[in-house]
Amino acid sequence: MDKILRIDVGAQGGPKATVEPVGDYAGMGGRAMTSMVVYKEVPADCHPLGPENKLVISPGLMSGSAASSSGRLSVGCKSPLTGTIKESNAGGTAAQALGRLGYAAVILEGERQGDDMYKVFIDDQGVKIEKANELKMLPNYDLIDKLKPVYGEKVSVISIGTAGEMRFSNSSIAVTDPEFRPTRHCGRGGVGAVMGSKGIKCIVVDASNTKMRQPVNPEGFKEANRKFVEGLKQHAVTGQGLPTYGTNVLTNVLNEAGGYPTYNFREGRYKHHQNLSGELQAENMKNREGGQATHGCHRGCAIQCSGIYTDKDGNYMTKQPEYETVWSHGGNCGIDDLDVVAKLDYLDDNYGLDTIEMGVTIGVAMEAGVIEFGDAEGAIKLVHEVGKGTPLGRILGAGAATTARCYGLEHAPVVKGQAMPAYDPRAVKGIGVTYATTTQGADHTAGYAVATNILKVGGDVDPLKPEGQAELSRNLQVATAALDATGYCLFIAFAILDQPETFNAMVDSINQMYGLNMTGDDVVALGQKILKMEREFNKKAGFGPEHDRLPRYFSREPLAPHNVVFDVSNEELDSVYNF
Repeated sequence: MDKILRIDVGAQGGPKATVEPVGDYAGMGGRAMTSMVVYKEVPADCHPLGPENKLVISPGLMSGSAASSSGRLSVGCKSPLTGTIKESNAGGTAAQALGRLGYAAVILEGERQGDDMYKVFIDDQGVKIEKANELKMLPNYDLIDKLKPVYGEKVSVISIGTAGEMRFSNSSIAVTDPEFRPTRHCGRGGVGAVMGSKGIKCIVVDASNTKMRQPVNPEGFKEANRKFVEGLKQHAVTGQGLPTYGTNVLTNVLNEAGGYPTYNFREGRYKHHQNLSGELQAENMKNREGGQATHGCHRGCAIQCSGIYTDKDGNYMTKQPEYETVWSHGGNCGIDDLDVVAKLDYLDDNYGLDTIEMGVTIGVAMEAGVIEFGDAEGAIKLVHEVGKGTPLGRILGAGAATTARCYGLEHAPVVKGQAMPAYDPRAVKGIGVTYATTTQGADHTAGYAVATNILKVGGDVDPLKPEGQAELSRNLQVATAALDATGYCLFIAFAILDQPETFNAMVDSINQMYGLNMTGDDVVALGQKILKMEREFNKKAGFGPEHDRLPRYFSREPLAPHNVVFDVSNEELDSVYNF
């Protein structure tokens, strides 16, 4: 990947494409690329929807190669939701396609002229940009139906739904999966709104005339990747739990631990959790025609935690909903019907919404009395209001923090304006430290302390005590930042944290791919470099240590069943970036 595609959306006569050498960004990929471009080229004090902001799309360093589970696509910008730097990543097929075409990044920049929407087509012959007003305000699934007769089903599509076009702070960027469905989403931070502000509806990537990227040392790479895959398959989480039940295997686990946020983070256990469990979800997919519980979101994944969810008559409903989606629309809202959750997941994907932000926003609206907790039909109606841009939908589409402000509520479970995911920080304190201190706003993937607090992967730190949580979060945030640069899926972390030989095989795969001699210390140094850039950008944008805090009610209101509050001290929180 030795070139960067820049698209100036403000060029005279319509958006213009320029391809340039990777230059100073050589060796960067995924989150390292998106954060470095934003850090260097975007004024930190700009408006996220203004002409100075840029949308950076980058495949990971290993994407497009034969490296297993390396199909993550990063998207970065200044976030409309948080005002901080943002990196959001997704699986699907686009990262592999861009990698095979040699693009280290696609950068949308400049000031949109007029109201026209455009589509971008990229293949081995170059780049074409066409006016595409016939695609305006199409939801993602309808968009794909329009594109299919034109480009076939072998291309990859990066797109926004109606939420992105309306520039809602909760809007995602969709990526198509191997079945050519828009099911994988860069969900967090409102990145879809930035793509909408640039007037780009979709990017179609056709890599059908290209070959897989070749490593510098083919034999060494083949052997390292073999050991890496072997390690993934022998670990209990990546080799058994995730392929069998998907990420929703966590519903029963978190509920038992008392860290399953219920009724807008009022309780730590949900009495109907068994109706939402990964075990039941897998059973549904096993027994229903067309259902599939073990499935990769891109080709070449050894974990295969994705899936296809159908209704009782065998009709496609959505991809297998992730744990965080099942929780946000399920227990958090008092809804205990997996088919309703699947319907809500489809609507989120179709309109282009982050399922975590949307579910938490509905929970806030339920607490405000807009609808009752447990009102499934009401929840579906609220998502339609967002997708169609009604006055109420525009409030909800701005996210949980804005909705809470509009209804005069203190109980907005957010950090830096972004909704907390499916782990209560009072009962899983390590993830609370990550929520508070990450550069991204509340984000479980930025430093997944649940692994060590609850699953006992990579050690054992008591989830109910404050001791050791800052160090745990620090180490995981550094490691995650580096991993997000590679294109490897975050879920490989379970195996590489527990099995040193699997970690070494992963590092060796990168070395054999690029002809490097990188060590574990170099991986740490890369992660620290990324975090320092992001931290510096946020500082220039007006964010200091005082913003690295949870809402005060998490330290004041005990959570049942353990009756605990979040009690990691501010001094401990401020120590996370001591490196």
